[in-house]
Amino acid sequence: QSIAAASILAKVSRDRYIVQMDELYPQYGFKKHKGYGTKDHLDAIKQFGPCPIHRLTFKGVKEYV
Repeated sequence: QSIAAASILAKVSRDRYIVQMDELYPQYGFKKHKGYGTKDHLDAIKQFGPCPIHRLTFKGVKEYV
């Protein structure tokens, strides 16, 4: 149960952080997709390139570094 609770807390914290990042980088639409590799997110990376919070080793990001 404690592992499940920690997982939920980590996801909630991450999602809140990503929503905050939407204010800094609105062109990526983080508020909508929470940073997951949706078509909209990948299209934004193609259009604008990765921003400082993108993980540059991830597929869909590293191709635009």
